[in-house]
Amino acid sequence: MRFALDDGQTAFGRSLDGMFAAADTPSAVRAWARGEHGPGRALWRRAADAGVFTLAAPGGLGGVGPLPVEVGVAFVEFGRHCVPGPLVETVAVTALLSRLAEAGEAAPAKEWVPKVCAGRARVTLAAPARAEHGPRAGRAAAPAGGPYAPAADAVDAVFVATAGAEDAEPGRGPVLRSIGPARPYALDADAADAVFVVTSGAGEAADGDAADGLWLAPGHGPVLPSVDPARRLAVPAAGGGRLAAGPAVREAAAHARLWAAYATAAQALGVGHALLDRTVAHARRRVQFGAVIGSFQAVKHRLADALIGLEFARPLLYGAAVALAAGSPGARAEVAAAKAAACDAAYAAARTALQVHGAIGYTSAYELSLWLGKARALRQAWGSPEDCRRDALELPH
Repeated sequence: MRFALDDGQTAFGRSLDGMFAAADTPSAVRAWARGEHGPGRALWRRAADAGVFTLAAPGGLGGVGPLPVEVGVAFVEFGRHCVPGPLVETVAVTALLSRLAEAGEAAPAKEWVPKVCAGRARVTLAAPARAEHGPRAGRAAAPAGGPYAPAADAVDAVFVATAGAEDAEPGRGPVLRSIGPARPYALDADAADAVFVVTSGAGEAADGDAADGLWLAPGHGPVLPSVDPARRLAVPAAGGGRLAAGPAVREAAAHARLWAAYATAAQALGVGHALLDRTVAHARRRVQFGAVIGSFQAVKHRLADALIGLEFARPLLYGAAVALAAGSPGARAEVAAAKAAACDAAYAAARTALQVHGAIGYTSAYELSLWLGKARALRQAWGSPEDCRRDALELPH
């Protein structure tokens, strides 16, 4: 099957490309990494004005969607221009709250989703790859110290999902407590106005309430660095009031993870294309042994391999969008295949970029480093390569 964008979708992507190209996004990324969020918030407002944050939300909550293909188009451009902020997490939160509203828990969605669609609220979400129950309950779904919520210090809400039997107390079931090193981080939480936490457990609390719940947390811990300079980490603080509870929270969190993985794949595809474009431009300028290095066969082969990987990932991405739009039972496998391919292609493009640029590619002062760090971070975000391959093949974890 051939997946091609229609004229309107193509024009939408071009408009975002032109808008971000004129906005000096590298300077905004560097400012964001220093905790100066003004330039990044200006980009956020432009994206909101372009209607990007309405695409994942249903009409009854201020959106025009959900429209997975258009979300993919937007996130390719976010990645291409290295736009900072919790963009993927915003889509995930929208999906989470919208699904909760469908299940009858409409209050959080009515409060937050219209604000997100209008660009008045910046939200983020931290969640394990999946909630484990049964024999695997209590085992980490992500490496210790993760996962992370990007740019939580610049948002209005941070949604965090945790899982594991270590959250339980004898006779009471899971409770919200002080988060240690193995608990999820929220990125840049020092600027957040609100931090949301989703807890997930294997049973029910003593009062009969379901163990899975959506909470509003009171703050965060100290800020820590990340492999991507624009992703600063902080542990959400314990405490807060519960906003929703029950099996619907677990199902909504799974739905949110699916959308997050899809948006991450699209963003990674854009990052990969930006790395390749910058590397091709460098190869055309750089002279060695009396000739531009782009004329060397070994360099040509590396660049061609990077392009092939990205072009192979593109139809998988839009195939996943079609599956999401149709509510297909195979959407999880389709999204996993797209994320594995797109993130691997972006990572391969990053390795090629370093090889072709040489020593200058390693310097943080060089703009290439902004995309290099993001390619590495996105590869693990919202599903590791190993987990994505298992999901694509529908194998047990």
